[in-house]
Amino acid sequence: MLSAVTAHAQVVPPAATATVTPLANGAEAHLGETLITVVALTDDILRVRVGRAGHLDEDASWAVSPAVRAQRVAVTATSDGFSTSALIVHLAADGRLTVTNRAGKIITADAEPLKLDGRSFTLKKAMPLAEHYFGMGDKTGTLDRRGYSYVDWNTDAFGFLSSSDPIYKSIPFFLGVGGDGGSYGIFLDNTWRTWFDFGHREENTLAIGGPDGPIDYYIITGPTTAEVVRRYTDLTGKAPLAPQWSLGYQQSRYSYMTADEVRQVANRLRADKIPTDVLWLDIDYQDRNRPFTVNTQSFPNLPGLISDLGGKGFKVFTITDLHVAHLPGQNYAPYDSGAAIDAFVHRRDGQTYVAPVWPGPSVFPDFTSAKVRDWWGGLFKGEVNMGVAGAWNDMNEPAVFDTPTKTMPLDTVHYIASDDFATRNASHAELHNVYGMENARATYDGLRRLRPDERAQVMTRASYAGGQRYSVTWTGDNSATWDHLRLSVQQIINLGLSGFSYSAADVSGFAGGPSADLLTRWFEIGAFYPIFRDHSAKGTPRVEPWVDGPVHEAIRRHFIEERYKLLPYLYGLAELNSRTGDPILRPVFYDYPQALTMSCDQSMTFTLGKSLLVAPPPRPESPQSYDVCLPAGGWFDYWTGKRAGTPQAATEGPIQSATQATGGARALGDTVSETPRLDTLPVFVRAGTILPRQAVVQSTADTPQGPLQLDIYPGPDCMGSLYFDDGHSMGFTRGQFFRQQIRCVTTPTGLKVTWNAPQGRYKPWWHDITVTVHGWTGAGKVTRSGRSLASHTDAAAETIAFELATAPGATTLEILK
Repeated sequence: MLSAVTAHAQVVPPAATATVTPLANGAEAHLGETLITVVALTDDILRVRVGRAGHLDEDASWAVSPAVRAQRVAVTATSDGFSTSALIVHLAADGRLTVTNRAGKIITADAEPLKLDGRSFTLKKAMPLAEHYFGMGDKTGTLDRRGYSYVDWNTDAFGFLSSSDPIYKSIPFFLGVGGDGGSYGIFLDNTWRTWFDFGHREENTLAIGGPDGPIDYYIITGPTTAEVVRRYTDLTGKAPLAPQWSLGYQQSRYSYMTADEVRQVANRLRADKIPTDVLWLDIDYQDRNRPFTVNTQSFPNLPGLISDLGGKGFKVFTITDLHVAHLPGQNYAPYDSGAAIDAFVHRRDGQTYVAPVWPGPSVFPDFTSAKVRDWWGGLFKGEVNMGVAGAWNDMNEPAVFDTPTKTMPLDTVHYIASDDFATRNASHAELHNVYGMENARATYDGLRRLRPDERAQVMTRASYAGGQRYSVTWTGDNSATWDHLRLSVQQIINLGLSGFSYSAADVSGFAGGPSADLLTRWFEIGAFYPIFRDHSAKGTPRVEPWVDGPVHEAIRRHFIEERYKLLPYLYGLAELNSRTGDPILRPVFYDYPQALTMSCDQSMTFTLGKSLLVAPPPRPESPQSYDVCLPAGGWFDYWTGKRAGTPQAATEGPIQSATQATGGARALGDTVSETPRLDTLPVFVRAGTILPRQAVVQSTADTPQGPLQLDIYPGPDCMGSLYFDDGHSMGFTRGQFFRQQIRCVTTPTGLKVTWNAPQGRYKPWWHDITVTVHGWTGAGKVTRSGRSLASHTDAAAETIAFELATAPGATTLEILK
């Protein structure tokens, strides 16, 4: 066995002076026995590597593909570094790195020289007073990471608190966002137990370090936050386009104990007309918690159950934890077939590692071997044949029972035979943080092989940077508290900034039991999560939508229905994410940088795409009124369709407002005062939005009845898009999709609306379109190619509406006053 810790590098001598040598795509510096290389992958992305003993560590990565790492651009050498078309890189005599833009503005700079102590390392970066920090995945604390420190070590954190760290995921990537909205990111590609300190231990110093592993990090420049996130996903990969049904409402519990109970829940959802797409089966559907088995007493005909539920529009997700029951000689196929290829992790003495989890004594697949991942993926054939729609990989930190560390010993031995790594043994200390991601990867790849023309859907609890390529995720075993409701928004925002656009938190809270008001408020906010799943623990009160009586059920149903009305918009955001990496759920400053300087408490406010701003109470348990700061440009109330906001006096600083002469759009921002009510959630639409919606359906298996609805909210940069495909297959990769851009322009005589020619070969479900223009006063006339169309004005609603009997191709309409 090879040890993962084999050498000790020298501490950099304090008197060492760097010798900078130009490279075709960067520069390198020799500082005593330390080698520092900085290369430009693109004009905006730098890779920094440090070799401890005069040579660099292995050039391999679980997060960044070889093709991406091989990218390079030509640079211009300087006396102390180099420049690209966007950046200037300086390497000081003591090895400190400074990166500026072409105008000389510092993007990031080392505060001190690199510190090496054996294999451990510490990097210290300058921390400007006006800079905020975001990302790091599902870390707790606050939305802004400044003033906190974190450890990356995937941990089974049942009942975690808002101050707990570490928890389930390790995503060593953060964004620095300045007070002026300028942004950059740093991604440390190191799988060991690394740490990040954002001015916690040492004021105004950003420190990064680890006990071992490569010193290999990327500096990703913007200047906008959106550009940084897009470039981070250029490095680590985009999430694949999810099936449309995964954007619907999902019902789960640990556990629905029998097939009859599942049918009862399904029948109640349909009887109460609560739109739902997915039902989840937790571990009790299995035989004695053993993966890839079925408890035939409680679920005597699982394929029949899945088929019956499918006929009612439900998909079924099943859990498959990674621990395989240790059952030699007992005809348990997953163990026998795995043992036959030596698929399991070993102890230091060479014996198979066995430890207790849900099935009892268990073994753990060695997912860093491509051969083992292929074997694991093939085990899903039975579930695929039964009609299971997706796989849920839980407990994959990996969680181990009856040990204080909650995981396997650090000297447990894994075998690396994958990607561009050298084939070798490695310790769990090195591979712990990628174990869950490689588990999800094995599952995803297996489902794709078994159903090559279907989109695979995998849910994982643990992951690493780049895990968005294989799975959606959730925030783990949260609690039924107001504090955790608030925390969920902040976690999902930071997950989106960290590449995981498809993320969720258990609506209701997993542990404990919510009050009726908490559950209702959680449904309201959860309806705007990227993934909307209601889930709770065994032994806790039930949390299905109807549990607290008809008044609460009606409110919860209303918000579920609103999500289904918004599916055309949500699905368009999902498709956009697959191409650009833009999160579905975003912090307000993602598209509106001035939001960082606004005075309102925005700890619970977020946007869904660029166009919808959702503003729950910042203290959701409190009846106290609060202000919502709306960024510049003008906004409409989503529920009434009328203009929202009160312009503030110029003396009120960064959220002062003015009214533009054209279109009435707010130039500098507005505020809205809200008083919390249990049956309402403030939602606003950006002026300049063309928002597609549809009729309510009971699941995405149903075709919406009636026309597609387009709501036009006039304002600057007015646009919208339609995207549709069959919602489940890979046909969209072969041109079987529909995409159409729509724009509107305010004119002196009214409004001009232009449809571009559609792209793709797919015919969408709608035949006609109803268009409603908001903010309209007085009479109106709609013309198309000189011909008048029937229209209707509503003075009270301030709208003009008309219908297009056929879905338009390339065309322009004029709406005249």
